[in-house]
Amino acid sequence: MLMERLADASHSDDGLMAASASGAADAFRLLVDRHSPAAWRLAWRLTGDAQEAEDMVQEGFARLWRQAPRWQAGQSGVGAFLQRVITNLAIDRSRRQRPQLMDELPDDPDPTPLADALLAEADLATRIQACLAALPNRQRAAIVLTYWEGLTGPMAAETLALSPKAFESLLIRARTALKSVLVAAGIDTSLLPGVAP
Repeated sequence: MLMERLADASHSDDGLMAASASGAADAFRLLVDRHSPAAWRLAWRLTGDAQEAEDMVQEGFARLWRQAPRWQAGQSGVGAFLQRVITNLAIDRSRRQRPQLMDELPDDPDPTPLADALLAEADLATRIQACLAALPNRQRAAIVLTYWEGLTGPMAAETLALSPKAFESLLIRARTALKSVLVAAGIDTSLLPGVAP
């Protein structure tokens, strides 16, 4: 009965956080269901590693659970909180552990046959992810938050704890750096948003 009442779409994140603060695990489970896909997608785009992404999402939700008793309704929201935590975790982890560059990216085995167009698209996505991984941490975060996650400049600036002007400067440097990496990898830069050909 409680789950049915909580599952009502009219329950805001703030309402679910208030219920979570009272110990309602069902309310928190709804928040996890609601925000997990976007949180995992962001973590994967920042790290390029599914296991690391899963770990960061779990840590993000653990921090959200601990934050529940102090949650203030009407602020930036659960999604923004998770974006900020996951972005910071990705930056911190990459500082501790620099990725090992490989001569070739491994192919993921797939037992089902795919059309040539899908293979080419997957290959391009892998190559673009490798190019993103070559960027400095904060530049990569600026690109992912703006162009893949669709955050506005001010929202992305807040996530990275920067002023809007500092974020704009970071994003310009990030686009220039990404363009250079893409060109070096032989990727047509007109395929990506925000990267002028």
